[in-house]
Amino acid sequence: MAALEKGLANLTKHIESIHAFGLPVVVAINAFPTDTPEELAFVEEQCRALGAEVALSEVWAKGGEGGLALAEKVAAAAEKPSDFHFIYDTAQSIPEKIAAITRTIYGGDGVDFTPAAKKQLAEIEALGLDKMPVCMAKTQYSLSDDAAKLGRPTGFRITVRELRVSAGAGFIVALTGNILTMPGLPKHPAAENMDIDESGKITGLF
Repeated sequence: MAALEKGLANLTKHIESIHAFGLPVVVAINAFPTDTPEELAFVEEQCRALGAEVALSEVWAKGGEGGLALAEKVAAAAEKPSDFHFIYDTAQSIPEKIAAITRTIYGGDGVDFTPAAKKQLAEIEALGLDKMPVCMAKTQYSLSDDAAKLGRPTGFRITVRELRVSAGAGFIVALTGNILTMPGLPKHPAAENMDIDESGKITGLF
């Protein structure tokens, strides 16, 4: 129970982040046979105290039937009136938008830009592309850009090391910390050599 209580700090921040957009929250408790009634009740009580709906998801054990309660809660939440709003105005500068994300979603104190990122920022502004929304590329392990800072860290700053323009998608990508991006496809992707014949035999796999 002590470990569960400690871990709820992270869940609490995620609930607060969704509320920051003016949206209703539904928490799915992914239940396993080893979970005790005491543990499940504790998580449910904490979520409700934070203004979130809770549903027990037993998909692991019961398949689709185990997800009906969750689906019903999500459908009901979707019908509720909301006060949806963004946490920044796209007319703001890129540093202002990233700072808003850092403070509101991550709980950080501020943002630092590497010299390379500052140069890219100036280039993006010169091209008049700085009014697009921002997409943050950050480790999934932490609210900070440091994968080792678990739970709900405080007193940290986010470091932006690179800014990329995704013009087709319509946003600026801010790469933080040591995050890596997926490599692009080669000129002739391996999928072009894959096939399946009428008998179901697959060829062209690695």
